[in-house]
Amino acid sequence: MARYIKAHADLRGTDPALIDERGKTSWKELNSRVNQLIAAFSANGIHQGDTIAIFAGNCREYFELLTAATHAGIIYVPVNWHFTAKELAYVIDDAGCKQLFIEGQFIEHATQLQNIQCISIRQSMEGPIPGFIDYEHYLGEHSSDEPSVEYLGASMFYTSGTTGKPKGVKTITNGEPVPIEILPMIAEGMTAMLTIQASGTTLLCGPIYHSGQWAFSFPALIIGSTVVIRHKFDPAETLQLIDEHQVTNVHMVPTQFHRLLDLSDSIRHTFSGNSLDAVWHGAAPCGPEVKQQMIDWWGPVINEYYGSTEGSIVAISSTQDWLDKPGTMGKPTPTVEIKIIDDNGNEVAQGDTGDIYVRNLTGSEFEYHNEPEKTQAAHLAPGLFTFGDIGYLDEDGYLFLSDRKIDMIISGGVNIYPAEIETALSTHPAVYDVAVFGIPNKEYGEEVKAAICLMPGHDENETLTNDLIAHCRNLLAGYKAPKSIDYLDVMPRHETGKLYKRLLKDPYWQGSNRKI
Repeated sequence: MARYIKAHADLRGTDPALIDERGKTSWKELNSRVNQLIAAFSANGIHQGDTIAIFAGNCREYFELLTAATHAGIIYVPVNWHFTAKELAYVIDDAGCKQLFIEGQFIEHATQLQNIQCISIRQSMEGPIPGFIDYEHYLGEHSSDEPSVEYLGASMFYTSGTTGKPKGVKTITNGEPVPIEILPMIAEGMTAMLTIQASGTTLLCGPIYHSGQWAFSFPALIIGSTVVIRHKFDPAETLQLIDEHQVTNVHMVPTQFHRLLDLSDSIRHTFSGNSLDAVWHGAAPCGPEVKQQMIDWWGPVINEYYGSTEGSIVAISSTQDWLDKPGTMGKPTPTVEIKIIDDNGNEVAQGDTGDIYVRNLTGSEFEYHNEPEKTQAAHLAPGLFTFGDIGYLDEDGYLFLSDRKIDMIISGGVNIYPAEIETALSTHPAVYDVAVFGIPNKEYGEEVKAAICLMPGHDENETLTNDLIAHCRNLLAGYKAPKSIDYLDVMPRHETGKLYKRLLKDPYWQGSNRKI
């Protein structure tokens, strides 16, 4: 049986488990549909250890798929819905996916895919799509009886790559099926750390393909929290949803804080928020003035975390922690050890700055799928790995970030790697040399900036700038395209060809009181 959903269905059958723009799914209905999905997987040749991909917006069906795959021992890949058709095809091929579940609004991305079964979620009202199986038909053919055999499935999130290709982050196991009994231990441990109650209500207002949004919503569902889902974030609606559904916990990024604070006083004054237990933010630096304003408005429920797709949640900071130690990421979680390491691989003295390395004390480990060299480069020793950040631990054991070592931009909580943007821009006939880097943005934290040296015969002008940005958007997800372009006569490179990107970046960061 899909036991960790059935348990809630038995106790609270008609209560809502999932709520989105189109309706509600009760716990009893969710259990039935999850069982149908598990049977459908098996009937279509998808078994324990196989991989599927999901290319859809936030919706109830997404959580049905996550739950069914988790109870059936299947690896699922939540694909960024901003990806182009080419990027989607790459991820499906790299991950070895046997099925793709794709929402109707993105169906054009999959029309050229071959050798994969495609199931359309919420397809258009125009009728069946040739070559695609309708999701409801996929479910409807199968029994809702409880499955007899279950194994623990797993997520594999893809992050943008430092060398221009997304890379999958995969949990390492010994190859043997993992007992489903481990699921509640994972979910209960995660939610207890985040003060998420089984009797509470979770609001998902960020993209579920992001590992942070997944971590703050899917485990909550497993322990019994109702999940209210929105595909797009609307600040005024968010306030309304929190009060209407008595939301107890929500995950946000600093960009969303900005948009909430930009609401008119008349809208803000209608908000109670008295149901909130915990508002978590992370994935990108949050300006101290923004965070203070949110604390002043919503009270001491604003909590921060530091982590990554590779290492999950590493450190957490309560409101009081941050007020006592402004800028801290908090203390390491109980299952994590943090070490600060110098360039020679040695642990530094307390208070000194170095590379932040993490060890999960539960023995959990990761690898980059099909990327053994990248996996090795991220590890100092087995089980001890880095996200590429620089920081220090103070005398009380609180973590502070100082800088980012790897060449990465974080905009609106999304990781963006310059290498793939540089590769895309370099294919334009007007580009001789190119560098991409992040510059400060008040709302998003950082934005993408490109510096370009032009080929002979091409001149700097607005038309060319627009053409270069459009060229990038045609090849990559739109959020990766530069917001602006600087034109240079000569790129600051060493005679060996090494680019001094800091010489391009630093002028933009002067006076910002931060480096990331």
